[in-house]
Amino acid sequence: MKDIILSLVAAALVIAPSARAQCPDYLDYSQQKHQPYSSGKYQLSYMRPEPACRTFNSSIVEDTIKDMESVIKDPDLYRLFQNSFPNSLDTAVKWKGVAANNSNEELTFLITGDINAMWLRDSANQMQSYLPLVTANSSLSSLASLYRGVINLQARYILEAPFCNSFQPPVESGIGPSKNQDTPDDFTPAVSTNIAFECKYELDSLAAFLELSTDYYEATNDIDFFRNFQWVDAINTIIATTESLLGGTYSSNGSVNTLPYTWQRTTTSATETLDNSGRGNPVQANTGLIRSAFRPSDDSTIYQLYIPANMMFSRYLDSASKIMANIGNQRNLANHMHNFSGRIRDAITKHAIVNHPTYGSIYAFEVDGYGSQNIMDDANIPSLLSAPFLGYLDQNDKVYQNTRKMILSKDNSYFMRGPVINAVGGPHAGYGQAWPMASIIRIFTTNDDQEIRNALQEIVSSTDGLGLIHESINSFDAHKWTRQWFSWANGLFGQCLLDLKARKPGVLGASFQ
Repeated sequence: MKDIILSLVAAALVIAPSARAQCPDYLDYSQQKHQPYSSGKYQLSYMRPEPACRTFNSSIVEDTIKDMESVIKDPDLYRLFQNSFPNSLDTAVKWKGVAANNSNEELTFLITGDINAMWLRDSANQMQSYLPLVTANSSLSSLASLYRGVINLQARYILEAPFCNSFQPPVESGIGPSKNQDTPDDFTPAVSTNIAFECKYELDSLAAFLELSTDYYEATNDIDFFRNFQWVDAINTIIATTESLLGGTYSSNGSVNTLPYTWQRTTTSATETLDNSGRGNPVQANTGLIRSAFRPSDDSTIYQLYIPANMMFSRYLDSASKIMANIGNQRNLANHMHNFSGRIRDAITKHAIVNHPTYGSIYAFEVDGYGSQNIMDDANIPSLLSAPFLGYLDQNDKVYQNTRKMILSKDNSYFMRGPVINAVGGPHAGYGQAWPMASIIRIFTTNDDQEIRNALQEIVSSTDGLGLIHESINSFDAHKWTRQWFSWANGLFGQCLLDLKARKPGVLGASFQ
């Protein structure tokens, strides 16, 4: 009976199936303009679903949106905040409930937006948007409960398929799996399509679980949560998985090592598959850096020692070690996590800091341990630009500042420039497509008021009237954009304005007309 009651309570937190049938599909809804428009020159659409059609309702989020109306003076900027900050809660909490075998284990299936699958990275970042509002709370209707549900479901996914990046709905949800593409991918180790939506191995996906765990613990000090369920087992799986990817392509006698992960896809895009029969380009042994077959953009790496993901993994492995130390009877594992984190940091310093003829010592984007280096940055997080945002280093760090100058210049091959928006892009959306996400991270990583105002001006003026943060925007034509519904980027923008409220309140009092 208890299981039934808890399941009913959890189900009540999200929109009921009968009511959902009366709600518009947000994929269509978000491509149309809806009144009332904002009163500024850009007349931005109101893009929130009706309250009955929102997938999760939080009074503290609603109160925050209302409070920010007196802080954000520009009507278009406020409308963009009003639409974007609650976007994950409004549209992406596809199911919330409890585990079939444990009525105390909360589960949250949080989709990325327009794709009916749960990415480890995206869902962790979507939850981070609400971190400033999270407090210890046992209620199933709280943001803390959403956090616990995402952590628990991510732990299950990692135990089932640690090399995969996105996943199908849990069986408890009653939602059937989605089909990714017509041609099956060829990868090892094989995973059922009933479990995984896609199995691109990305180091940042595992780092995202550590980040999510750290965020929840530091906000709530709820150590009992981590003692229960499958968190410790998931950490052990993450350690085993990443340590298996420390080795090089060749053994000491020159023979080819068997890799724990390979990937191939029939595709017309080079970024969607790996060469050398799915093994990627060679990697030198004993660098101390962890391989990543794919970037957080879901594009394949050129050199598999992807530095931003190693930065993120090192930073959050260390913070998660503090959780492990406080659980009790896990001191050896906690020490191992801390020491492993330190070795990765040392390896980044040794192999990833390179000399640029214009900017001096900078961080490379990717390396292979043989001396090859990829000098660029990509819009997706983790990126080199986001290193201070991740807490890996201080934004005043000299090497970071040199790197940042390179990233935000024509010397970064994926810095898109134009009259509409100037921001980092990437091969995922292609030439000329700048990502507002990168502009938001630019704001997070500077104290320069003018730089912040310029970035906000470009963002607020380039939504094509829809009032949502797109995935990418053509830097010469605001009518050409990708993904109008991208919950992570929308939540990140709301998170950014809350940060500015505390850090640069005067900027939010400015006009962007």
